[in-house]
Order: sequence, then structure tokens, then C-alpha cells
Amino acid sequence: MTWIHSISTWVPAWVVGAVTMVMPAMIVLAASRWIIHRLMRLAGRYSPFLQRLLGRSQGPVSLILVTVVSGIALAGARFPWEVTAAIGRVLAVVFVVAIGWAASIALDIGVEIYLRRFHTDTEDNLLARKHVTQMRILQRVARTLVVIFTAAAALMSFDSVRQYGVSLFASAGAAGLVLGLAARPVLSNLLAGIQIAMTQPIRVEDQVVVEGETGWIETITSTYVVVRLWDLRRMIVPLSYFIEKPFQNWTYEGSAQIGAVLLRVGYAMSVDRVRQKLEEILRQSPRWDGKTARLEVTDMTADTMELRALVSARSAGQTWDLRCEVREKLLEFLQSEAHRETTPA
Repeated sequence: MTWIHSISTWVPAWVVGAVTMVMPAMIVLAASRWIIHRLMRLAGRYSPFLQRLLGRSQGPVSLILVTVVSGIALAGARFPWEVTAAIGRVLAVVFVVAIGWAASIALDIGVEIYLRRFHTDTEDNLLARKHVTQMRILQRVARTLVVIFTAAAALMSFDSVRQYGVSLFASAGAAGLVLGLAARPVLSNLLAGIQIAMTQPIRVEDQVVVEGETGWIETITSTYVVVRLWDLRRMIVPLSYFIEKPFQNWTYEGSAQIGAVLLRVGYAMSVDRVRQKLEEILRQSPRWDGKTARLEVTDMTADTMELRALVSARSAGQTWDLRCEVREKLLEFLQSEAHRETTPA
């Protein structure tokens, strides 16, 4: 370091100190980026997923290394004591933020690795939706806690903020009550998220009926749930709603569903012939799962009787399509029967 001391005789001290801090940091930054890029190229030959993970970790790893090296170099920078203390606090805050950033990315990477084994795009996806829902909710709750603890740790590095925080938590007056009331919705949704993750009254892609609207659970965040309605509208529902209020979940135990088709026909129509036609339609339909095929008379009036056909399919969407198919083909059958009976011989 003798060359630095000799240069300091004709170069301002703050320039020497800045160079002493910046040069090692830039060298470490360039070296870390070069190493990570080499690892990414190597990983790309075997696993695109691993390559993507290395790319996501590049930012926090580089920031942590630069902060550590800058803190070590700060001791030899020979800044005035006030400047050294200020830079040290800034580096401490940056280091805490980098650790929080790294923890958040590590959390996302862990969840992504865990969920790679589950696929929600299959028909029998109850187990996959269960794990995806549980991990996504816990991921968002954990990410919120990481942000809170990171911000608290960064702010507590300043003496003024630490003293204010101690006095705030020590007081049990009106200010604390107001703060607790203001934070109640946030805490309520946070606890509701943990409860939903554990008990799972809803899961991703569950078909639900909320406030009279039928839709599918599209996204579950830490504060609200996005329900995708049948006409592609989105209903935003607070997370606590699914804990505090009743709703219908049509796919809670599985994706298979039973659908009903109602028809009103005259008394001259043979119920057995309609039942045979229903069975014929279902045998020819690829949507039918082969389980439920039933036709019953459920109501009668002075002129007509009500027939209810029960059919089943492997998913809610296929059940809806199967109901429409059965309704159309039975209607076509009834029209042909009525035409045949009214046509003179």
C-alpha cells in the first residue's frame, strides 16, 4: 500500500479513498459475473432450468460480494471518521437488503424446484392443485415476512429509528391502538392465507360459486383471490372471505362432476325410449366418463312431465359440454319423434 500513500501526497484524500474502495469492488463484480456466466453456459448444455436459476441468483450474489469487499476496503480508505461511519451505515443497509433479496430468490427457487414434479394441466390434477396452492400461499406469506424483517433490520441500523421503534413498541397508549386497528386487515388476510394453505378450502383451478357467480380460482395472493368467471371477467375477492363466509366449491374432492339436463315432454312420449336414446348418446360421446347415466321423471303438470337426465364427466368443463351435447341431441330426438308421430301413414 506504499504506492497509495505516495500518491496521497499530491492527490486529494477523498479520491484515494474512493479508488481504494471502488477498485476492489469492481474487480470482484467483474470476476463474479464472469464466473456465473461461465457456469450458466455450462449448465445450459445439461439443464435449462439450472441455467435460469443461476441467472436469477446473479444479482444478489454480486451485490453481497461487492458490499463485503467494499466494507473491508473501507478500513484502508482513510476517510474522515464521520464519512467512514456514514458509508459504513449505507453498506450495512445495502448488505441487509442484499441478504433479503437473496433470501427471496432462494425461496422462489426452492418453491419452483418443489413444484416441478406437479402438473395442473392434466384432468386428474387434485393432488397437483393441492400442492401448488399450498406452496404458492406459503411462498407469498414467507416473502411478505422477508420484506418486513429486511426493512426492519435495515431501519434498525440507524440509531434514531431504533430509538423510535423501541419507544413505539414500549408505549401502550392510543397510538398503539390506532396502529393495531389499521394493521388488522393486513394481519387478518395474512392469517387467512396461512389457514387456507393448511386447510385448503380452495385450490388453484377449483371451480367455485362466489356471490352467485361461477368461476375458477386463478390466482391466490397474500391478500386477495382472483376468480376467473366463465365470460373471462375477473372477480377480486379478499382472502379472508373464504374463511369467514360460505361459498360453493364444486371440485373440492375431485375434478369429476355430475350434470343435469331437464326436459319437459308430453305424456305421449315413452320414457324408456328417451332413456335408451340417452344411453346411446353417452356411449358415442368421448366426454362421458362411463359412470353416471340416469333418466328420471322428476315432476308432472297437467300437460307435461319433467325428465331429468344425470350425466358425468371427468372435469367441470367437460361436464358442461356434455350437458349441452345431451340437451341438443335429445331435443333433436324429440323433434324427430314428434314429426314421425304426426306424419300420416
